[in-house]
Amino acid sequence: MKKPTSKTRRDFIKQSATAASFFIVPRYVLGGPGYTAPSDRLNIAAIGAGGKGISDIRHASVNGRENVVALCDVDFSGSAARSVEAFPAAKRYADFRIMLDEEKDIDAVTVSTPDHTHAVTAAYAMERGIHVYVQKPLAHNIRETRLLTEMAREKKVVTQMGNQGASNPNLDIVKAWVDSGILGKIHKVQIWTNRPVWPQGFGMAEADAMQKPTDLIWDLWLGPAEFRPYTPNLHPFNWRGWWDYGTGALGDMGCHLIDIPYRTLNLGYPLDAECSVGAIYTRMWNPEYHAEGCPASSFVTLHFEATEKSQSPIEMTWSDGGIRPSHPQVIPADHDIGGPGSANGVLFMGENGVISTNVNDSSPLMPKLYLNDGSIEFGPETEDFEEPEYGHHRAWIDACKAGFGSKEHRSLTSSFDYAGPMTETVLMGNLAIRSYMLRQQKEDGGWNYHARKKLLWDGFDMRITNIEAANQFVGRSYREGWEL
Repeated sequence: MKKPTSKTRRDFIKQSATAASFFIVPRYVLGGPGYTAPSDRLNIAAIGAGGKGISDIRHASVNGRENVVALCDVDFSGSAARSVEAFPAAKRYADFRIMLDEEKDIDAVTVSTPDHTHAVTAAYAMERGIHVYVQKPLAHNIRETRLLTEMAREKKVVTQMGNQGASNPNLDIVKAWVDSGILGKIHKVQIWTNRPVWPQGFGMAEADAMQKPTDLIWDLWLGPAEFRPYTPNLHPFNWRGWWDYGTGALGDMGCHLIDIPYRTLNLGYPLDAECSVGAIYTRMWNPEYHAEGCPASSFVTLHFEATEKSQSPIEMTWSDGGIRPSHPQVIPADHDIGGPGSANGVLFMGENGVISTNVNDSSPLMPKLYLNDGSIEFGPETEDFEEPEYGHHRAWIDACKAGFGSKEHRSLTSSFDYAGPMTETVLMGNLAIRSYMLRQQKEDGGWNYHARKKLLWDGFDMRITNIEAANQFVGRSYREGWEL
């Protein structure tokens, strides 16, 4: 008799919710209250077991309810050691490709790697019918994001992006205010963050292979990025400030902040994008130019068509590097805008007033409504949720068990069907920032920054229609062997 294949096992798990309705003996009789049969436990693995990956795999295990069979990381001498301590029986791998090829019974993976490896990792798993949870932003660029969104449907896998604040139930307060029409027409949304809080805005450090941590496998860390010798101050955190690896302040915080108006107003693809960035001068008349890195600060404007919720075309502005909007007149001067200290936030600007709210994964979120007639309404000052990160991981695991297209799957707050278009909007701002730095040398030796204009965007075809050079940032080039 042939040994059943792992595919058959995964199919059995996906069908378990339906099959359970035919069981005659209640499960609590078999194993006591809360009993979970071993056949119902998902085999899950972490790709990126340090940093945010520590909590991602822990929460996905649902307090040990699920079976963590493998951990993958390029440097187990760092914070990934905490995942090894939590799951000592899990096998360890450096290369996710080897892990997924050898461990045939993996049902689902968490992907918590640097931004530039999200897409290649998630795609490799989905091609094998494995469910994926991918940290925000979903991918490094717009083309990769669209590819993952379409692949999830094609392969019929259950997906969730790691912007856990999307599952914060207090977002329903903002939604209820908007749905009530109390603001009237909403014409503008202003979003800001105090990020970057890592080094950014200057030239990259010189490569120095002698400084490489002994246990770090640098070639695997680079993944699809162009090869360069080991460079200090990138791994494990500061890669966020360099375009080859990270997505800057927008990629770090946009999926938490832009998610709020994008979800609440049912926005689609932006119509255009334009930006400006802060210049740094270390000598007269000559701004520093480091196109390989994200700027110290930026200001981005996007426009959207009217929706049923907004009743008006929307202008969305994003600012980072500590630059925030002016204090609306309707909000008392001694009130913070957005979150504590006005460090991060979102403002919905309507004809009858303003909604002010914080980062959606903060505690407390505490949205605030200020109306022109002097009325004020606040959300709760404290949050008391039983599950970590609003049950965002557990809901994904339950949906994996219920199967693609199930009620549990459709109720996920950030499956790729939603997270994909929203992330594309976030990354559209980065496309504008990178285009802003494009330049051509003039005959007199000066520079012509030819893409510092409003970029007109065809979202369905993923194309800038008025400045061809800007389209190079829709995707990226890949190192040989890492192509998508």
